[in-house]
Amino acid sequence: MARKALKLASWTSMALAASGIYLYSNKYLDPNDFGAVRVGRAVATTAVISYDYLTSLKSVPYGSEEYLQLRSKVHLRSARRLCELCCANRGTFIKVGQHLGALDYLLPEEYTSTLKVLHSQAPQSSMQEVRQVIREDLGKEIHDLFQSFDETPLGTASLAQVHKAVLHDGRTVAVKVQHPKVRAQSSKDILLMELLVLAVKQLFPEFEFMWLVDEAKKNLPLELDFLKEGRNAEKVSQMLKHFDFLKVPRIHWDLSTERVLLMEFVDGGQVNDRDYMERNKIDVNEISRHLGKIYSEMIFVNGFVHCDPHPGNVLVRKQPGTGKAEIVLLDHGLYQVLTEEFRLNYCHLWQSLIWTDMKRVKEYSQRLGAGELYPLFACMLTARSWDSVNRGISQAPVTATEDLEIRNNAANYLPQISQLLNHVPRQMLLILKTNDLLRGIEAALGTRASASSFLNMSRCCVRALAEHKKKNTCSFFRRTQISFSEAFNLWQINLHELILCVKGLKLADRVLALLCWLFPAAL
Repeated sequence: MARKALKLASWTSMALAASGIYLYSNKYLDPNDFGAVRVGRAVATTAVISYDYLTSLKSVPYGSEEYLQLRSKVHLRSARRLCELCCANRGTFIKVGQHLGALDYLLPEEYTSTLKVLHSQAPQSSMQEVRQVIREDLGKEIHDLFQSFDETPLGTASLAQVHKAVLHDGRTVAVKVQHPKVRAQSSKDILLMELLVLAVKQLFPEFEFMWLVDEAKKNLPLELDFLKEGRNAEKVSQMLKHFDFLKVPRIHWDLSTERVLLMEFVDGGQVNDRDYMERNKIDVNEISRHLGKIYSEMIFVNGFVHCDPHPGNVLVRKQPGTGKAEIVLLDHGLYQVLTEEFRLNYCHLWQSLIWTDMKRVKEYSQRLGAGELYPLFACMLTARSWDSVNRGISQAPVTATEDLEIRNNAANYLPQISQLLNHVPRQMLLILKTNDLLRGIEAALGTRASASSFLNMSRCCVRALAEHKKKNTCSFFRRTQISFSEAFNLWQINLHELILCVKGLKLADRVLALLCWLFPAAL
């Protein structure tokens, strides 16, 4: 028996060793892709983070200076562990980590600054895997489809990577190829996240992060369908065709599938790259205004919103031929479709915030699910302090002190923020993420929270609300009345903007002096 046991152990050891050597030497078989490894790593990371929070802060008085310093260290350690987990498990984990990293004014700074690196640390598929996906979906080899194909990707994201190629007819295209293992792993990863969030909820009842799982569960299947992405691109291009400063690359439908998307190749610099704009004589303020107009139109007027405007997906360039500044919008996989009720309530809320009507701020915040947390909700939407909201968000730009206060409050009010995010309509979650990404771009350009951007939002709100009223009346007299009211409101906004412009140019004193000289008796 002892000899048989020894023999069995020897054969088992040899088999395990051979398997290990095979896996190690085969670069196309990654142990990270095995379910047991991914689950074990996720469970272990969650357990370590939970234990750190439970034990590290237990012996320190809540709210003390020592507590705040220690909590910041725990946040940073936990964020780094979470980032390492996302990088190791890849795919869905990186996508969710990127979502968290975009919530600048909703989550502690330790988390957002740490998780932002995930935008540049997405996994890269090998050329063998790229060829395999193209062969399976298009039925041909790369050399049969393209005159040339750059093996080094232009960019790599959590779900796919993009290569530059030239078709046989000479047209240059961008080829988006899905990572081959993402689709198979995504549903299991989401289930795992759901179980882990439920487990954390048992330990920390005040933290409600099921909204994050719900968003991933709803949106990930849509993002994995590149044909849906192509249709989104065409829809938004048609919807915003009146903006001559917007470019959406054309789709080549004959060579596109659910996992491969062929589109027109468009070059440019990232929208947060001030140096690129200065070198190419592109006006930073003009780009910021254009971007605000695009998103105000999508959110308030059309209710069809591109929800992933991180800098890699928004390019700027000089238009070929005209030389005018142009914004190029890429990656149309993630859109939020707003219901009419939500869109109109959101219009009313922003109008109330811009014109400092605090009674209506409370009313429409509560209609959008904020309840008694409406002051926090208003601060989350505007990324301004409650004092600034009461004084008027268009009255003064954000200061460094106020920005620091907002970020500190994100840590102090994390339980309330997570509670609020769990109760607002699901549509609001991607809108909040989009708002924070746009603010990040404005901050990089130095144009954040300008009065002009708020006034552009107000114009869109006026138009959207007027259009709704006209659609719901059959009376010609009433429609005419609504149109006059709309025109008057827009005229008021234009006048207000003109006054701000005169003040900004410091011409007010000169105009007043001229009037005094012309009409001394009257003045």
